[in-house]
Amino acid sequence: MSADRRSLMSRLSRPERLLPFACIAGAAVLFASEFMTTFQLSEGPLGSGNPLCNLDAASRHHFALGILAIFAVLFVIVAVVWGSKPAAVAVGIAGVLALLLFLIIDLPKANNVGSISSACDLAGQGFDAKALPQAGFWLEMVGALALALSGVALATLSPEQLDTMRPRWFGGGRKPKPTVLDHRAELEETPAGQATTDASSREARRAARRARSGT
Repeated sequence: MSADRRSLMSRLSRPERLLPFACIAGAAVLFASEFMTTFQLSEGPLGSGNPLCNLDAASRHHFALGILAIFAVLFVIVAVVWGSKPAAVAVGIAGVLALLLFLIIDLPKANNVGSISSACDLAGQGFDAKALPQAGFWLEMVGALALALSGVALATLSPEQLDTMRPRWFGGGRKPKPTVLDHRAELEETPAGQATTDASSREARRAARRARSGT
């Protein structure tokens, strides 16, 4: 079996090793959503009229989601490389905060109908418009959910489990510290090993006696 295949089988047998990649992917999607349009304000209560203006994500959140995404990636690296449990918890906190911002700021405004905001430079002209979600809205939702779920799951891992995720070039691949059950199993196996050694020594003594009697 090739080394690549063994590595793939190892990852599949331990799905928690995929959590850092899921956290980074969610943070990347969340960061990208900050450079996209969240809502398009279209004329009319049904949003079927002419588009009036676009509302960008960065201007709505003051780039808060982008900052959370950057911090999440940094904390993932610290958690994996140094086996830091507090860093893993920080990833989960960043994901939960991003999800709360989405639920509080953007989700209630989706498909809302009201007068034009000053962002369109049309305030006071009596237009009614509908806030239609755009690609940035959906990317923000997916990224916030992915980062929150994978971050919270990463925060539940022990430092020993985080140590096993360390890259090989950074001294990774170390076995987790033995637990009480491992020591108990080792103690249970010891008598059997001693019995095998005793049987081998008896056979050796018999063979020596036969050799002396034969001479």
